[in-house]
Amino acid sequence: MAKLIDGKAISAQIREELSDKIKTMDKKPGLAVVIVGEDQASKVYVRNKHKACEEVGIYSKVFELPEETTQEQLLALIDELNADSAIHGILVQLPLPRHISADAVIERIRPDKDVDAFHAVNVGHIVLGDPLFLPCTPAGCMELLSRSGIDVAGKECVVVGRSNIVGKPMAMLLLHANATVTICHSRTADLAGVTRRADILVSAVGKAGFITADMVKDGAVVIDVGMNRNSEGKLCGDVAFDEVAEKASYITPVPGGVGPMTITMLLRNTITAAENFAAANK
Repeated sequence: MAKLIDGKAISAQIREELSDKIKTMDKKPGLAVVIVGEDQASKVYVRNKHKACEEVGIYSKVFELPEETTQEQLLALIDELNADSAIHGILVQLPLPRHISADAVIERIRPDKDVDAFHAVNVGHIVLGDPLFLPCTPAGCMELLSRSGIDVAGKECVVVGRSNIVGKPMAMLLLHANATVTICHSRTADLAGVTRRADILVSAVGKAGFITADMVKDGAVVIDVGMNRNSEGKLCGDVAFDEVAEKASYITPVPGGVGPMTITMLLRNTITAAENFAAANK
């Protein structure tokens, strides 16, 4: 039976470290979170981020804009936040209403305030291996592995999913940690044959119960990034947890695995942004 990788406990440990660090800083780090429209899941995420900021001592300002906000109005707000010295990190909650281009919004955020690490400049640095910020969810996965004593160097790692937010940057972070990495997606031939090779399997496809026991090698480490609802409306991941836990050596639960780590890495990036700002303005 697999050992559980407890994201809540590891996240709480890191947040305590971050809180201690903030107490030594001359200026409190500041994070601006912008949400447009009435997406209920987004509102929950924003509330959780604001609460987490308060817990560790980060100044947090939330901007709730109506659905009819124009792209020009949103970009004007970003310009104001870019110029605000009290704000070190800017996060615009996705998804945005259809009439607003997410790409245009992301590109408008200053790279040194882009704590989601979505800006093309930051993506480039991630690929090169000298990141200003680490992308939050993949960085959270790497912390879970590291703090569970799992060394990825030399391991065969398979990432299922090729999104810009998780799949691609996850593969980059594993590669920079000296893993051998395969990225799988909807066009992958013999998907189960590929995933069964994995010493470490990361799933980020957004389909409940997609990864079944026959797709997992005995003793593999399984990281479940999925956040889905099953037919009963219960929160679950991409991995058929009960059956896969019988074969894996380590596994993350949903909820309580990767989820808490994503926000924690956002907090860490905001502190890094504040430190960089202080160093540049000495």
